[in-house]
Amino acid sequence: MTHPNQNTIQNVPPAFTLQRTLLALDLGTTTGWALRAPDGLITSGTVSFKPGRFDGGGMRYLRFTNWLSELERLSGPITAIWFEEVRRHAGTDAAHVFGGLMATLTAWAELRGVPYQGVPVGTIKKHATGKGNASKTAMMEAALNRGFSPADDNEADAIALLQWVLETRGGIA
Repeated sequence: MTHPNQNTIQNVPPAFTLQRTLLALDLGTTTGWALRAPDGLITSGTVSFKPGRFDGGGMRYLRFTNWLSELERLSGPITAIWFEEVRRHAGTDAAHVFGGLMATLTAWAELRGVPYQGVPVGTIKKHATGKGNASKTAMMEAALNRGFSPADDNEADAIALLQWVLETRGGIA
């Protein structure tokens, strides 16, 4: 018999069980996302943070912050975040956008006490396809083979990252 104040698996808060809202992100101007809700339902998509014609330099990051907050409002408290950690970019602009989005994400998470972790691109690709340098097409095929229908490679990468989290980390940060 357990003491009335002793936690059992039935009365442990969701943040301490696998019933958590997990978010995986492929950061970029078009950000891919995949979210596992506490009930196990996985949803995914893409969102564009392309600046408008008259936007100031910080609007992309303000819209990203607002999008994260709205996603959390709709899905319930996000309890852990993983993002694709890119070490090399093809262009300077992409590197700047990634750095700004990563800084915005980590600040957003820190303010809320949400743990976050970057995962190297090669780790995600190898888990999804068996090759650490898999092409965008191979990543799309890997998502399709798992029963998902990603709109593009950004969404496919986010799905692959979430699958890596669930299969190698058990969903725990």
